Amino acid sequence: MTQQVKTVGIVAGGPDEYIADLSKDMDVVDYWIGADYGCITLLNQNVSIDLAIGDFDSMDAYAFANVKKSAKQTVRYSIEKDQTDLELAINNAKTLFPDQIYLYGVTGGRMDHALANVQQLLPLVEEKIEAIIIDKYNVIQLYEPGTYCLEETYPFTNISFLSFTQTIEGLSLEGFYYPLNKHSLSWGSTRCLSNKLLSKKGTFSFDRGILIMIKSCDVLLK
Repeated sequence: MTQQVKTVGIVAGGPDEYIADLSKDMDVVDYWIGADYGCITLLNQNVSIDLAIGDFDSMDAYAFANVKKSAKQTVRYSIEKDQTDLELAINNAKTLFPDQIYLYGVTGGRMDHALANVQQLLPLVEEKIEAIIIDKYNVIQLYEPGTYCLEETYPFTNISFLSFTQTIEGLSLEGFYYPLNKHSLSWGSTRCLSNKLLSKKGTFSFDRGILIMIKSCDVLLK
């Protein structure tokens, strides 16, 4: 692949009940990748598949034939491999030099997969690619030190911050119901759970560490 796109959407094989409505991001995403069963999700939501990738062990021969017929490109790997289907999809996405990667179908179901998928965000952040996990209940993103403006995104009005590294130093929150000034946030702390913006915008900043931000809602999106 040599083309460059701004935003890549990757859909993995997470449980259907956690999958967001992909149509809401079709105007933003320039290139769609289905990782194994994520291809079925894309087809079910009438989204064109630019790349189908994985070992496709989650579907029968008939379903795979349909995926291969529908996708613009299909790359099949052996079941015995060193990378997950999602990691293969991410590595292929990076060859497009995107500014953003949206990840769907990577939460819910097996906890080992979900935790590993959140960790997939780190190398993307380190390569200056904005990477966002999106499901029906949550929007998850990692941040390096800096100052960031945050806008309210309905219905994800609950905003939580957790430490990805052992400690976050100098965390400040402005425009939040529970403000902070130069706070140190460590593993195991629940100090920064379930906050909210006071208005449409707020800012957060910190000096050291890698921060997880989770925007969430309390009800299932229709």
